[in-house]
Amino acid sequence: MDFLPFTRPSIDEETIAGVADVLRSGWITTGPQAKAFEAELSRYCDGRTVRVFSSATAALEIGLRVANVGPGDEVITTPLSWVATANVALAVGARPVFVDIDPATRNIDLDLVEAAITPATRAIIPVYLAGLPVDMDRLYAIATKHSLRVLEDAAQALGSLWKGKRIGAFGDLVAFSFHANKNITSTEGGAIVLPDEKDALTCEKLRLQGVVRSGEDGMDVDMLGGKSNLTDVAARIGLGQMKRLDEFTERRKVLARRYFDRLDPDLPVELPVADFENSNWHMFQVVLKADSISLDRAEFMRRMRDAGIGIGVHYPAMHLFSIYRRLGWHEGQFPHAERIGRSIVTLPLFPAMRDSDVDRVCDAIAAILLKARRAA
Repeated sequence: MDFLPFTRPSIDEETIAGVADVLRSGWITTGPQAKAFEAELSRYCDGRTVRVFSSATAALEIGLRVANVGPGDEVITTPLSWVATANVALAVGARPVFVDIDPATRNIDLDLVEAAITPATRAIIPVYLAGLPVDMDRLYAIATKHSLRVLEDAAQALGSLWKGKRIGAFGDLVAFSFHANKNITSTEGGAIVLPDEKDALTCEKLRLQGVVRSGEDGMDVDMLGGKSNLTDVAARIGLGQMKRLDEFTERRKVLARRYFDRLDPDLPVELPVADFENSNWHMFQVVLKADSISLDRAEFMRRMRDAGIGIGVHYPAMHLFSIYRRLGWHEGQFPHAERIGRSIVTLPLFPAMRDSDVDRVCDAIAAILLKARRAA
């Protein structure tokens, strides 16, 4: 039986042919395809200004710079995310301030955010884990009350909704990812949705060495920028993927529903929130009930792989990484994030999966965990 990975991109022949056309055109770095990709993303986000980058990490860092977050400032975020979420705060000289998660949604606990606000707080970076948004009304009420910027880490949430409106179509700064494992891909890449057109030029300068061009041969550099522009090759892939975003999202929902239908409710695992109104189902994650089974996550993953099924870990609690321990974070501060970070596993979920693949995953989980269940 073929190995089933936990994710796999779906790139059609039209997109592959389009990439070949770009390669033959002689213009393969940032150019007309990148502009077209930005325009398509803007259309998707109800006409808001969008700029694309080589990664969502770059989009997040530049988002903080656009928000004038820098040395001495604090940024509140969750410890349960890809480490880039907090690393970008360090990159601009700010201090990431973690608060624990809601164990049901696995997103930042908004009840804890206000208590973490200090005079140095400048921004909140919420993360929409697996594509599930936080309560956007409460998030922005808190930000407005305390005059804070919001930089939404929506890396996993393209295609997600809040009360019927697309993530990215409203709010403050919103960052998306087009990494190979995301709901659409440009192989690598990211984007930021801006609340104000005037910030677009700042983004363009920051992504390309601070360069300002005027006329055919005029050039100046008036700020320190980096090198994080998206190539036209990558943008052409993104354009092809955007045509199928709604299709991909609907298929993910079908597969997620099948997981809920097929996973034995008596298994020693915690399921995600069954939100089919807002989530784009970027991932389907379960949390092993460690106290109820005789094996650890590493052994569970090994046995799943022996069964020909790939699974992932998204994510360990990042405040326990050495870089953040050196800043004073330690075990016991965020018990929900720490427990879930030790026990969460990501099951296969991608549009090309068959219904029978979900059944195969569920059968394998049952076979492994029922044997490993501890006596009550």
